[in-house]
Amino acid sequence: MADPWLWWREKMPITRSWVYFDHAAVGPLSTPAAEALRQYAVEAEQEGDTVWPMWSARTEGLRSAAAELLSAGKDEICLLPNTSTGINLVAEGYPWQPGDSIVIPQGEFPSNLFPWQNQQTRGVELRVVPRGDRGQIDADDLFAHVDASTRILALSWVGYASGFRADLESIVARAHQQGVLVFVDAIQGLGVFDLDVSATPVDFLAADGHKWLLGPEGMGVGFIRREHLNLLRCTHVGWSSVRNTFNYAEPELTLRESAARFEPGSANMCGAAALAASMQLFNRVRGAHGSRAIGDRVVSLATELAERLSERGITTRLPTDANQRSGIVTFNVPDRDPAAVRQAALEHRCVVSCRGGGVRASVHAYNDRSDIERFVSAVAAE
Repeated sequence: MADPWLWWREKMPITRSWVYFDHAAVGPLSTPAAEALRQYAVEAEQEGDTVWPMWSARTEGLRSAAAELLSAGKDEICLLPNTSTGINLVAEGYPWQPGDSIVIPQGEFPSNLFPWQNQQTRGVELRVVPRGDRGQIDADDLFAHVDASTRILALSWVGYASGFRADLESIVARAHQQGVLVFVDAIQGLGVFDLDVSATPVDFLAADGHKWLLGPEGMGVGFIRREHLNLLRCTHVGWSSVRNTFNYAEPELTLRESAARFEPGSANMCGAAALAASMQLFNRVRGAHGSRAIGDRVVSLATELAERLSERGITTRLPTDANQRSGIVTFNVPDRDPAAVRQAALEHRCVVSCRGGGVRASVHAYNDRSDIERFVSAVAAE
């Protein structure tokens, strides 16, 4: 794999027809993910549940791949249908007491707002801390809202509209010094940026796989630090939550000693197989070229895109500090409505979204300079 990006690009058929800069919304399927879905469909059609043990093994393969990606234990990984489920798992399962508080930054995606707002009915205070004009989080402002009542600090690793990437290492360290747990909505960063939870000890994390991980919708992963396993109450339990999973005749509600206790019922086996197959792309590149290779590539491409747009008189909101950048570049074309810019881009076979009052382009590692040139030309031509 001398050129990992060309190798990866060859596994992304979307590149044959589109400049795809919409990974922060819904990413295209990688070829390995699509092949896994096709294989499952053929097996289910022709073999039925005679191959169920093989499907189960593939599902566990996702747990292993996620553990590898995060440098976590397999027993700390739970499989989720989406990020929202993972957030609610923590928000509803934590043993809140009246007077407790939660701190989050302003401008979080609703999935990382509503579950915490919902705890207000239990006497919990939600403190929302304003962001800067480019969507940045000021750690001092954040921790000015933390006090002895604060139990959880919840934030997105990467802002969905701004692309601002939080310094998790310093935030987690500061939070733990004050006895505060940290939940991370990792959907806009997992796979792209390096996160070793043995070195940066976030307490809880959740991410769906349909964005940057290039998997199908409806399949994601969560992380629950082993020491917190019994802290959270299982609000949803089922046959798969317990130790003797297949003892249907004499069932006992004795929860598994792993994060799998939060998986109450039948797994999305085809989704798990597809996401595992796609996730292995990331782990293979990381293994061959280092854990920072993908993130460095993405930031480099995003920076180049922002520079090329700026050369055309287009205003971008790229963070000034490269360590705070991600694959997201939000921009505004003077005197043009963002929706009109997005539509014009589509007509030139370029895919972006509108977020945060601007146009949001989200660039992946398999994109290349030719994609950037085509996109900038499409946007500037109108």
